[in-house]
Amino acid sequence: MYVGRDMTELTMKPKSEWEDSELAFFHHSLQQVVPYLNEEGVTIHREIVEEIERRGGLNRGEADYTHGTKVFYD
Repeated sequence: MYVGRDMTELTMKPKSEWEDSELAFFHHSLQQVVPYLNEEGVTIHREIVEEIERRGGLNRGEADYTHGTKVFYD
């Protein structure tokens, strides 16, 4: 279950200030409903994807004994 800021709060902040987990969660959520998004939804999803790409993806740089290399939002 996602525990974090909701879309209402996040829309007030630039995507560069979003946490990786927030980007991952909302990217996954919007990806599931792409066929139903209006123009504004498509724009928000595109901006999220662009921010993920700007950061070099959502993989952690290295794993340790408590974390893998994949970012989880649960």
